[in-house]
Amino acid sequence: MIPVKGYAAQSPTTNLAPWDFERREVGPHDVQFDILFCGVCHSDLHQIKNDWFPGIFPMVPGHEIVGRVVKVGDHVKNFKVGDLAGTGCLVDSCRVCENCKQDLEQYCLNGSSQTYNGLEQDHKTPTYGGYSNSIVVNEDFVLHISDKLDLAATAPLLCAGITTYSPLRHWKVGKGHKLAVLGLGGLGHMGVKFGVAFGAEVTVLSTSPAKEADAKALGAHHFVVTSDPKQIEAAKNSFDFILDTVSAPHDFNMYLSLLRTNGVHICVGVPPEPASVQAFSLLGGRKSLAGSGIGGIAETQEMLDFCAEHGIVSDIEMIDIKEIDTAYARMEKGDVRYRFVIDIATL
Repeated sequence: MIPVKGYAAQSPTTNLAPWDFERREVGPHDVQFDILFCGVCHSDLHQIKNDWFPGIFPMVPGHEIVGRVVKVGDHVKNFKVGDLAGTGCLVDSCRVCENCKQDLEQYCLNGSSQTYNGLEQDHKTPTYGGYSNSIVVNEDFVLHISDKLDLAATAPLLCAGITTYSPLRHWKVGKGHKLAVLGLGGLGHMGVKFGVAFGAEVTVLSTSPAKEADAKALGAHHFVVTSDPKQIEAAKNSFDFILDTVSAPHDFNMYLSLLRTNGVHICVGVPPEPASVQAFSLLGGRKSLAGSGIGGIAETQEMLDFCAEHGIVSDIEMIDIKEIDTAYARMEKGDVRYRFVIDIATL
């Protein structure tokens, strides 16, 4: 076994603290890489607090992981020692179900293996994430990272990036489309960058007028303050797509009114309570309310390659791992532009 240092929550009521544990030895098809940076996702906080479902403790969060390869298995062909590598939200899947065969491992019908707070495909071995100094992953779930990009700022692409890239690609959002990005946080700022890169006319929808300058700096063409009834009225029947990144309660019916006929409201945020949607909000214009979760491995590599070609990374604030609780508190207040990334050298 490989000794590893990390930060873990021992229970839903304890703060993260140093915790030593072990990774498996590198098998024939495994890649081991030393973790250099790990992004901080809002879901990390939700999971250590059991907000969504009972967790597996001790829990080492982190699924926006980048680093450098230090060892590869005898049968590994696509990675070598010294390569930059990354792992996102998945470390395995069944490989044989209908979805896995279509490169949709994120929707594995037999249950994918989440990077942390999950189980390996033996359904008994817990997975531990990127708030640690090394990780061992099957090569099929390891991603190539370009040296053209800032490595720390690339880390959030492995969740925030693919979570917004995947639905925009699935619905073929691009030139000639009017895209609204609802919320300007870790997910939203990536939605703006990708929407602009794909050629869409991008509007940011936000309750905060103070975010307009940031939205425009990121490339957004327009900005609508959703707490202003006049601006909402003027924006009705305007958009082909709304990319909804908000994880707080909000009025879906109001936002559906902003869609054109045949418009699609795509949810990638996770509000804490069920949505209340009136049938007429959908019937009046043949509108769709849809959802999307991350992306498969092939699509995530496609995204990383696209980002390397177009110079797209996340806007980040680097932190010492000892500052993680402060970072969580700030993240809950929306006080981050736009993603915290842990420098694992501080572990």
